[in-house]
Amino acid sequence: MKATYKKYILNFKRPSGTSRGMLTQKETWFLILEEEGKLGIGECGILRGLSIDDVPEYEETLKWTCSNIHLGKKVLWEALHNFPSIQFGVEQAFLSLASENPFELFPSDFTKAECPIPINGLIWMGDEAFMNEQVQQKLKEGFRCIKMKIGAIDFKNEVEILKSIRNRFSKEQIELRVDANGAFPIDEAMEKLLILSRLDIHSIEQPLQQGNPIVMANLCKDAPLDIALDEELIGIVDIKEKEKLLQRIKPQYLILKPSLVGGYKGSAEWIQLAKKLDIGWWVTSALESNIGLNAIAQWTFTLNNHLPQGLGTGGLFTNNFESPLRVSKGALYYDLNTSWKPNLIRALCT
Repeated sequence: MKATYKKYILNFKRPSGTSRGMLTQKETWFLILEEEGKLGIGECGILRGLSIDDVPEYEETLKWTCSNIHLGKKVLWEALHNFPSIQFGVEQAFLSLASENPFELFPSDFTKAECPIPINGLIWMGDEAFMNEQVQQKLKEGFRCIKMKIGAIDFKNEVEILKSIRNRFSKEQIELRVDANGAFPIDEAMEKLLILSRLDIHSIEQPLQQGNPIVMANLCKDAPLDIALDEELIGIVDIKEKEKLLQRIKPQYLILKPSLVGGYKGSAEWIQLAKKLDIGWWVTSALESNIGLNAIAQWTFTLNNHLPQGLGTGGLFTNNFESPLRVSKGALYYDLNTSWKPNLIRALCT
């Protein structure tokens, strides 16, 4: 078996804002396997400034992975515990190589185009006019769950945008989620959560920066709306430490990004614990290309979680790869009328 890797830069159609700044490009890496003329591919979707594997030796670790690909998926996954995005790339690549179709990792009613995955419509940070424009577009496109990133513009303006939606649509008609990406100051968090609760917000992701477990636990206990942990899960690799964190904070939901928490296996450990502790969860992509998004979506469908998932990011880039993934009426579909570009994997090898 031969293994190679390839760096690829995704370009945003429009700068996309988070509380950590504006994004214009997204770096990603592809792990490509070849054996007896067959090819397999996996995406290592690192997020600079957020992933625990954002370290100088990242590319060197990819080289090591390729040199030791003969060790197999299980041994490599264990050896790469501090490199969750490469763990995920390894999992995908071995599944892809073993599959008759290298892009069909989990055959299901989703890949047969018989059943879509409900998803949320994502509202990126920006000025008030831009955020309102996105809201109107998502409503027009038929989304019934909208997730808005907050924490960049004035909080009062963000509340007004949310209020404008709630004035038109009840919580039964439109589910509203917000994602603070850790932007709330500790001494302001509860007051802001009280204000948001009056708008029938479904949940808020990561109101505080990760690393404040005592304060976060108090918020989860006392806040008038549900709290989901996202960044808080990053870097916790031992399953006993995962359980300790959840028992300590007792969140209402977990947000699982396979590229950030150790791929399928790492995510499955969080799901196992969430079920044990009666914690809800859903899966979200982390700005992967359509290759990684496809791998996440197919796996997510097999989990039978009927909450809207966070898988609508494929249309953000100017140079993404043509794929069967299509967003329509608030859901992600697998369109059998569209196929992957022939020889796409081989082209990435060059």
